[in-house]
Formats: sequence, structure tokens, C-alpha cells
Amino acid sequence: MNAGEAGGREVGVLGPAAGRVGTRRVGARDVVDSDGGSGGPGAFGGSGDAPGDGDGGVGEPAAPDGPPEVPSTRRRGRLRRRWRSWSRWKRVTVILLLLVSLPLVPIGAAALALRLEYAGDPSDQARSRGRDAIWLGHAWVDGRKGQAELAVLAQRLRGTGIHDLYVHAGPLEHDGTLPATAHPGARQLVEAVHRELPGVRVQAWLGDIVSHGGPGLNLDRPRVREAITASAAQVLDAGFEGVHFDLEPVWSGDEDFLTLLTATHELTRARGVPLSVAAAQIDPLPSLHNISKAVRDHPKWWSQRYFGQVARRVEQIAVMSYDTAMPLESLYGGYVAQQTALALEATPARVDVLMGLPAYYANSWGHHGSAETVAAAVRGVRLGLTRTDLHRPGFGVALYVDFAATDTDWASYRRDWCRPDR
Repeated sequence: MNAGEAGGREVGVLGPAAGRVGTRRVGARDVVDSDGGSGGPGAFGGSGDAPGDGDGGVGEPAAPDGPPEVPSTRRRGRLRRRWRSWSRWKRVTVILLLLVSLPLVPIGAAALALRLEYAGDPSDQARSRGRDAIWLGHAWVDGRKGQAELAVLAQRLRGTGIHDLYVHAGPLEHDGTLPATAHPGARQLVEAVHRELPGVRVQAWLGDIVSHGGPGLNLDRPRVREAITASAAQVLDAGFEGVHFDLEPVWSGDEDFLTLLTATHELTRARGVPLSVAAAQIDPLPSLHNISKAVRDHPKWWSQRYFGQVARRVEQIAVMSYDTAMPLESLYGGYVAQQTALALEATPARVDVLMGLPAYYANSWGHHGSAETVAAAVRGVRLGLTRTDLHRPGFGVALYVDFAATDTDWASYRRDWCRPDR
């Protein structure tokens, strides 16, 4: 998500890398979901007639002054003559066209690489391991949704691999605190989920904008980090069974974020519940995050090394593998396959890796709804898993987001990721 969406984003959309329902981006404080050259070739030296041998006989051929001409030399000469025959403006136009086309070469190479990532067939074993998750909007804990809506959700989830619900329970205030009134229906929701969906875990989704000179959480301040950890304890006291952080934008290498995760992990481990985190995508090219940080205030990527540092401090890491600006399903799916491999390589075996699925539709420069589909993402995930760590048990997908997911999204998830008979 971008900085204006970090705390949760409903109304238009809220949540990891979003700002999406109805394509309207909303701020972190608007956290209410809407369910609604010239010269010719060289020549031989000497005269046209060979010198005689003094007796009037036929002379021997003269020795050449240089090496024989080769075809490439003649071609270069013709090109130089043609170039010099053009007008000055024609030559300038050609030069400009060449300069403009140069950036297209690496772009074309990158597109080809992603298309190749999307080629091939995934293993039939690259399917759900029962470690999947879904992000749920704030309406589940503020009284707008009740037992009837839960019954519908339960019907959606039965027979799938979804094990965790990330329920929006914030957003956090900019000082890291959480109003007691933010999630009045938490305990009732957890109890109802246990009745309808035994074995499914309910985690509190906490988020806010991270400040980089503007409004938001100042993670460099110890008291703010302490307040966030206290807010994590607060939601656990309210009945939630885990803490899910979605704090954005966190820049690659941010030590303060790592410090926060370490402190909060001590808390959750003592309580016997998981700590999970929504994570940025990983550099598809070396140090791309540095370039991104230089041109925009919401860098899109983390280094693979930093991703691994974050992963070692949690039980689950969910990659926000959407909002990629890819214009075609094949390129988007290839990108997801690459991200899946990078995430698996960086994450310890004890930590669950979840790849985000774009269960919402939007059209903007950063998200093409016709390209970023659940079907393309799932195929990419399966290809990346097949090639990298096929038998890893701690792996899943996470759907974003419940109030925007369509029947087609759910059908793609069930058909392509869950077992075919589900």
C-alpha cells in the first residue's frame, strides 16, 4: 500500500497496499470499509599492367600494398556514404530516435524475463497447505456485521485452506496508542468464529502511516514503539489470538522497525500467540529499493536481506504482492512467481510465508485490474513454489480484501489453489 493507506483503509479500501475499492485512495485515518563516415574500400597497389621481366614476356602480378578487402569493410563504407548523403535534419532525427529507444531495451528485457517466469506448468503439489489467510475490514468489530454476515463468510471459507483472519482493529493513533472504543465487538467475533469455523484463528490487524517527515508514527521515538507494543497487548486482552502489523511505508534497512518487532515478539511469544506482518515486495533487481526511495516517498521494495531480518522476528510474513503496475496478466504472474521465490529464499523455515492475492478491482497507474487478478497471482505463486521450495509446509496465500472480493476471485482461489475437489 502507499503511505496514505497504511493504517487500514477502508471507505475506498483499506489494508495492505491498497487504496483501492472504487479506485479512490483514502488516508490512514479514514478506516471504515465500504461493503459497500566517408571513404571507399581499399584497393590493390601498382599500375594496371604488371611490370615485365625484361624480355617482353607477361609480367607477374604486382604485390598488394595492403590486406585484401573484406565484405564487412565494403558494407561499412556503403553505410558511411549513405549516412553522409542524408540531410542534417534526417541524421538528427535518427539520432534522437535511437536515444529515445535506448531505455526500451532494458524494459523489453525485463518484460521478457517476467514472461518466461510465467511459462511452464506448476506441480500439482503446489497447492494450499492449510496456512492461508484473509484480511477482513473493520465492520466485523464495530457492530456493522453480525451473525448473519458471519454465516455467509463461513460458507465461503469452509473447505478452503484459510486458517487466519486478519481483522482490522485500528488504526493506531500517531502516538502508537489505540482507542479502547476501536474494536468493541472483538471478543464476540472471536467466539462466533470459533463456533462457525473451529480451528480458524482471529488476529488483530493494526496499522498506521509511518512518518518520514510528515504526519504518522515516528518509529525512531522509543515512547511511540512502546505505545505500539502496549496496543498489541491491548488487543490480545480483548480476545484476539494474534497481532498483525501493517505499518507503511517502512524503508528497507529501518532499524527502528526491527526494534519494534523484537519487543512485540517478546510479548506475543509470552502470550503463546503469533506475530505477523504485512511486508513490502523484494527488490527484483539489486538495490532497486534505493532508486525507489530517491524518487518517491513510499518505496515499493525491500532488499532481500532486510526482508529476511523482518521475517526472523515474526511467525508469519505476508507479502503485499500487488499494486505492481504490470499491464498484462502474464507479466504480473511472472512477477509474483519471482517474488515468491525471493521470499522463500529469505525466510527461515519456521516462519510461514504468505503471498498476497489481489481480491479487489481497481484501475490506476500502479494497479491494472485486468492484469492483477487472483488467477494470475495464484499461477505465479504455484510456479514460484514449484521451482524454489515445493515441499515447504509453512506457506500460503492471503486474500486482500473480504469486502471487495468477487465470486470470480473466490472461485479462482478455490479452483486454482485449493484442491480441485474443494
